[in-house]
Amino acid sequence: MSRSSRTNRFVAIGATLIASALALSGCSSDSSADSASSSDDAAGHTVEEIQSAGTVRLGVFTDKAPFGSVDSDGNYVGYDIEYGERIAKDLGVEIEWVPVDASARVEYLQSDKVDVILANFTVTDERAGQVDFADPYLQVSLGVASPVGSEITDESQLADANIIVVKGTTAETYVDENYPDANVTKYEQYTEATNALIDGRGDAWVTDNTEALAWTGSHDGFATGITKLGTPDTIAAAVQKGNSSLLAWLNDELVTLNDEGFFLQDYQDTLLPVYGDDVDPEDLLISNN
Repeated sequence: MSRSSRTNRFVAIGATLIASALALSGCSSDSSADSASSSDDAAGHTVEEIQSAGTVRLGVFTDKAPFGSVDSDGNYVGYDIEYGERIAKDLGVEIEWVPVDASARVEYLQSDKVDVILANFTVTDERAGQVDFADPYLQVSLGVASPVGSEITDESQLADANIIVVKGTTAETYVDENYPDANVTKYEQYTEATNALIDGRGDAWVTDNTEALAWTGSHDGFATGITKLGTPDTIAAAVQKGNSSLLAWLNDELVTLNDEGFFLQDYQDTLLPVYGDDVDPEDLLISNN
């Protein structure tokens, strides 16, 4: 082979190698762009994107009256539902109700199955590391429901009780931390927990005091013997981590709704018929002004 032929061959090989390197560099750049795009997507849908789509997906309970449940006609009803309907109205979009279990609330946001969780979501440090909470709209403590006649009225009684909790709740966390040796049965659904208490498969159901008071108030033979257990907490809407657009909108919406007395009206429409005079609305409602 002549020197000229060898030179041309090396030039061709070099050009091929450079082209390949450039192609790989281009792929790497595209991959980075895709990664950035995925990272943006991971922050959830912005307000503008939700409005453009015409629908907001709200994660709610279907078995936790009077906050979120489905009535005999198949309609979503409750305190959180009223709030969700107002959110959709002010966004100018339709609602897609997405039923969630307590233990799946974080996952539904992280996997982009919902835009907002309104399922009576108690704010905790652990959850705040996984999702972004808006400002709170309710305050809550844990409570204990038990049968009349063997009523749990003092926390010391829990040490020897068969305790019922719902998975993924602050009640589960509290019982695990404070009663590690107790006999605890955990359920996915609230209806499973209450059925277990009714059937005598447990001595006490530890849950939010708002839920305990509502349930025992509508079920003869049961009472909420402890109304404030542990440290008081707050309840807030939650969005996917990093979704600053929707988070800011929700916080602004809270101010607007508080200014017009929306939450007091929501309480009167959905909670007052259940609680009557047993609960002071001032003990639950939060002003974000």
